[in-house]
Amino acid sequence: MAQQTPELAIDARGLVKVFGDNRAVDGIDLHVPAGSIYGVLGPNGAGKTTTINMLATLLRPDEGTATIFGHSVEKEPQIVRQLIGVTGQYASVDEALSATENLIIFSRLLGLNKAAAKQKAAELLEEFGLTEAAKRPLAKFSGGMRRRLDLAASLIAQPPLLFLDEPTTGLDPRTRAQMWLTIRRLVDTGSTVLLTTQYLDEADQLADRIAVIDKGKVVAEGTPDELKKSVGTAALQVRIQNDLQLPQAQQIVEAHLGVKATCSPMTGSLSAPMGNADKVTDVLVALRNAGIHLSEMSVQKPTLDEVFLTLTGHDTKEKDADDE
Repeated sequence: MAQQTPELAIDARGLVKVFGDNRAVDGIDLHVPAGSIYGVLGPNGAGKTTTINMLATLLRPDEGTATIFGHSVEKEPQIVRQLIGVTGQYASVDEALSATENLIIFSRLLGLNKAAAKQKAAELLEEFGLTEAAKRPLAKFSGGMRRRLDLAASLIAQPPLLFLDEPTTGLDPRTRAQMWLTIRRLVDTGSTVLLTTQYLDEADQLADRIAVIDKGKVVAEGTPDELKKSVGTAALQVRIQNDLQLPQAQQIVEAHLGVKATCSPMTGSLSAPMGNADKVTDVLVALRNAGIHLSEMSVQKPTLDEVFLTLTGHDTKEKDADDE
């Protein structure tokens, strides 16, 4: 019996968007199965937000095609808008209103009657742990509370596809963890989520598949484990006793392993992926011969940090041109 191909929530081919001399998106392909969390990972300026804006019918592609559940974003934008919800990097709620008032207004704009709008607002405030703050002015909300309210507003119409553009940027670790639970619940109830993020641990924790984007192009795609295996079977982690020797240690590690090493001056440590774990002996001998003493050393599975650094030559915190 032939295996059935899973339905695609997003099927984008060769998307291009140019702003003046900046080719913000340069031929991106995305194939997102329905019912999954798909991560789009990249630094500021990589083209993540521009890609979402094209898929959400907010920008017209200069080249390429894209469909949402089989409907063209260019030819059928009205249908596509009924199938999606969008939560951007900045909250879209009204600061002058309370949480309840914001949700009721959004609900009314989406066609709910007064009673249904009040009921929907109460349900969403309960879901996102905001009931006690329902009547509080948004000016007194924390950043995490505003992000949760913004996500709640995007779920009023219960869209089958939700775009989350860096939803946890600037949140504290506890609130980020709460948002992760909410995102997982959305998928468990049948939604599809496209998540853009700069946080490697977030993509690793949440995404079923990940597209790594750099300078407007997809440079790698796969499950988190597939991406890790693509850069080696192990990663060398070392901590230097004398922080001043860290640059020299980085040069030695990179010369022997032939890859870029991730350096952390704050902790005096560095890490690098290894295709062959046997090379660790050569590295340790070279460090000792250079008079560089270690306080810690371990060999672990590669992380997405090593993946991104190996694929792009820089980490996700580097900023290129502004992502329009």
